[in-house]
Amino acid sequence: MRKLFLLVCLLLIGKIYAQQILSEKERAIVIDEILEDRFNILLPELMDTAGLDMWVVISREYNEDPVIKTMLPATWLNARRRTILLFYRNKEKNTIEKLAVARYNVGRNIVSAWDKEKEPDQWKRLIQLIAERNPNKIGLNFSKDHNIADGLVKTDYEEFMVNLPKRFTSRIVSAEQLAVRWIETRTEREMVIYDQLVDITHDIIAEAFSEKVITPGVTTTSDVVWWMRQKVTDLGLETWFHPTIDVQRTQNNEKSEFYSFADKPEDMVIMPGDLVHCDFGITYLRLNTDCQELAYVLKPEEISAPDFLIDGLKDGNRVQDFLTTNMIKGKSGNDILAKSLSEAKSAGLKPSIYTHPLGMYGHSAGTTIGMWDSQGGVMRDDGEKYTLNPNTVYAIELNTTVNIPEWNRDIRIMLEEAGFYGEDGFRYVNGRQTELLLIPRVKGHQGN
Repeated sequence: MRKLFLLVCLLLIGKIYAQQILSEKERAIVIDEILEDRFNILLPELMDTAGLDMWVVISREYNEDPVIKTMLPATWLNARRRTILLFYRNKEKNTIEKLAVARYNVGRNIVSAWDKEKEPDQWKRLIQLIAERNPNKIGLNFSKDHNIADGLVKTDYEEFMVNLPKRFTSRIVSAEQLAVRWIETRTEREMVIYDQLVDITHDIIAEAFSEKVITPGVTTTSDVVWWMRQKVTDLGLETWFHPTIDVQRTQNNEKSEFYSFADKPEDMVIMPGDLVHCDFGITYLRLNTDCQELAYVLKPEEISAPDFLIDGLKDGNRVQDFLTTNMIKGKSGNDILAKSLSEAKSAGLKPSIYTHPLGMYGHSAGTTIGMWDSQGGVMRDDGEKYTLNPNTVYAIELNTTVNIPEWNRDIRIMLEEAGFYGEDGFRYVNGRQTELLLIPRVKGHQGN
């Protein structure tokens, strides 16, 4: 009887955790419902803001434009043959047409407008649709500065231009502003989902940074990395990048140089007294997370992390505050970066900020606020000219260098959390780390 009771308890615990993750069928329903809202409500607004009344997105199977990948229904994992989408916005009538110059409907949102038996040539049918609507501006996905808005390949561009009547040639413009806004803008429902997504990410990190996974003196950093990969797979999710786990520690009074992002040690045994850091993100319901958190490995008889590490984390939180306070609508990424760095340095901190847009892609489109190797600003449109827009999500990614006399060295407090910038200002999507995770967790009832 007791065994049956324990089994039921374990099943219930597993179900409570599993309820956070939808089945594949349930995910498909949610994805398609969100797409319907985005096409019918969000897209007309974005096209009006961008000043485009027509947007043509062209892609071929297995060579998808990054934009078209975000428009396909849940049951389409790729484009089919050559898929051409045409969006026409009639502002006066307040209508939005969503057409596919393809053999079949693209899900329930985009209707096929090509009968190959009546018009065998796909390009000619596209031109017929354009001519019938006579748009003022036709946006295509080419861009020098925004990689995600540069998905139109050379062959398709040339084919399109050869078939396009000359009277329309002067109406062709880059759709980069519209493409970026489409990728970066989150709907209200997406933000409800985002909170759950980041919560799942935090839960995985908390479990990875615990005695359930790490046995000091035995477990290596790569062991934890592969545990995280396996955990994500077991939950039916995906990672959008291979996680990293690294440690910083005293060097027995020997100077220790920082390693760069490119040459982190691949495998180290995790020991008591280590400051352990992770960089980890997952993909779920076509959204992505990107999170860096810190844990301290307790030494015998310790029940908390040393004050100098607790204070170091507080310094990292202060840099976050300087950055997020300066996130103001209409400011460029470079302006936000410069002001945040200046204020943090004036406060005695040694910051480095490399915050990036987050959403349909991990390193997504939008306002870039620094790069780890470009602290003077990003000399591209996304850092210099592309300004902060509301209803967008960012990986608040940064570090501050802290001197630790007890370790006779500097360390970096590296942090990253998902943050939402809305009409009412900035908030963290699912909170941020303000206390170090402890390995193992303290068992207060045992006094250790």
